[in-house]
Amino acid sequence: MSDSSPLPPVRLHPEAELARDALSTPLLSRAARLARWAGPDTRVDAGGELVEEQLPAAAELLGLTGDDAAAFASEAWRVAVDTGLVEIADEDEGTVAAGEELALLTGGTPHDVLAVWQTALETVLADASVPDLDLDVDGEAEIDFSSLEWDPEAEAEFLDGVLGNLYLLTVNEEGPGDGPVPLPALAASMIVPSDMGEPTNDVLEQVSDAMMRLDDQFRLLEPVGLVEYQPVDEALMADADEEPAAPVDDTDVSRYGMVRLTPLGLYGLRARLLEAGFPAPAVGDLADKGADALLDGTAHFPPAAAQAETEQWLARREPLASARELLAAARGGDAGAPLRRLRCQQALSLVGAAAEPALREVLDDAELGGLARVWLSERGASDVPPPSESMIFWLTVDTVAAQLAAEGNSDELRALVEGLAQQHSGFFSAAWRVGHPATADVLEAMGRLHPDKKIAKEARKAAFKARSQQGG
Repeated sequence: MSDSSPLPPVRLHPEAELARDALSTPLLSRAARLARWAGPDTRVDAGGELVEEQLPAAAELLGLTGDDAAAFASEAWRVAVDTGLVEIADEDEGTVAAGEELALLTGGTPHDVLAVWQTALETVLADASVPDLDLDVDGEAEIDFSSLEWDPEAEAEFLDGVLGNLYLLTVNEEGPGDGPVPLPALAASMIVPSDMGEPTNDVLEQVSDAMMRLDDQFRLLEPVGLVEYQPVDEALMADADEEPAAPVDDTDVSRYGMVRLTPLGLYGLRARLLEAGFPAPAVGDLADKGADALLDGTAHFPPAAAQAETEQWLARREPLASARELLAAARGGDAGAPLRRLRCQQALSLVGAAAEPALREVLDDAELGGLARVWLSERGASDVPPPSESMIFWLTVDTVAAQLAAEGNSDELRALVEGLAQQHSGFFSAAWRVGHPATADVLEAMGRLHPDKKIAKEARKAAFKARSQQGG
């Protein structure tokens, strides 16, 4: 992900709902129970961990059984300490007391609760970047540091990259949305170069290795509520020490692991992205700002997100006043103006009949008159004056310029260009005279996009004339 290009806006659930989700996550709820259980008799070691003798009681309190019960209890305790739910009361004696943050879980605002959960998430993410170390029968770690190829910084960056890609897939309107993402696809997004055709065996082996790392990591991240995870089917592995090969078709892909971000996970990852300096907008960010901020801010939003943002903006305002504000913000001759006018037109379509007086007020406006006529005609308004030829050409150039800015060389724009040239036999001979700042750029684009070489050449000639006329 680039840190300069805004991500698509995320639609967040209300904070009150997210806070309830956070409180019900297995890990934070366990940490809170341990914090309420802890007291003067609770003993910790120099690192703040529960002493080994206390782990069985902690596991029993949490209702944990099995071989991993002590490990799960220890993890919950570490989260309780890291989040401030528990404080070390006496470092020399190794005793503890309830922390100030514990009261926030019941008496704080939803934002307070989410701040505690966010800290818990950071603890788990740090743990997920640490390799799994086998213990011998005496409980001592057997570590061969010479063979342990582990770069903690690189491992953390890899996990951050995977989560960033998962976030992007989730918020992108062309992605799976709320649906799960196959683990092989997520691993491949980090390993396989975008310009690689058929992956080599070496690359496939790297993808397989990444899948196994991610399988372990997502198992750790699920209890904190970041993801919902369907693990890799262990039956796929013929031997416990072997890694499964990548799936050969879609029929068995779900057996190789499926992961989706929860609504709470979307909130948490967005907070981390913002903290890291990524522009990560959320629908509703612009609701209390002016029309200029709305039109500029939604300029490159996907259609559904732009509409959702605009609906929230309009819901806070009186219809006629909002229409006038939108029209005023749509004026301009700068490079971003055509796309602002397109977003303005889309916003006005949501206002309804109450906007009509505002549109009639700009019928004689050189930049907005064409837009106003289109809006009024589409709604069957009476007494709409016909546009002049110059206004038609100006609006055409403005529309193509907006589509270029919004979509680039898309199939829809190519179809629009072909239609314009077909409908108006003398289009290029007249279009170069249009006094629109984007005329030359639009004509050059039409020459680039039109499949007929003769017509494309006409467009390029017209572009040259327009640029000469503009003195450029």
